[in-house]
Amino acid sequence: MRTIFVSLALLAATAAAPPSDVGDLDWLSGNWVSDTSRGWTEELWMKPRGGVMLGINRSGKAERASGFEYMRITADSAGRISFWGSPSGAPAVPFRLTSSGPREAVFENPKHDYPTKIVYRREGSTLTATVSGKDGANPMSWTFRRR
Repeated sequence: MRTIFVSLALLAATAAAPPSDVGDLDWLSGNWVSDTSRGWTEELWMKPRGGVMLGINRSGKAERASGFEYMRITADSAGRISFWGSPSGAPAVPFRLTSSGPREAVFENPKHDYPTKIVYRREGSTLTATVSGKDGANPMSWTFRRR
């Protein structure tokens, strides 16, 4: 009986584990843009290479940029994938990949003030990025289309 329990526990842990290869997030790569009445946001993700995806984001209104962020997704020496965000050039903050699917990635850092969760979801040529606080508080979303 103990052997069956241990086997089932290992099987469950393996099934729920996020990927350990950054290449599995290739669906995120591309040049994405969001235009709304509040302004514009652009996000560019390079294809994975050498175990790293690099991204940049900038936002603004009309012809004036008001914000930017440097981003990277990489695995550590144990194969755990994290998103590192550096808004406005601030020191990079890690968010561990906690779950993913064929076109979705969820990154979390419960110790960060805001956001604590970053979710990317792709449906066809639409990419949605959502950030939120603890327990989904104060969500903000951007819906991008491929440029």
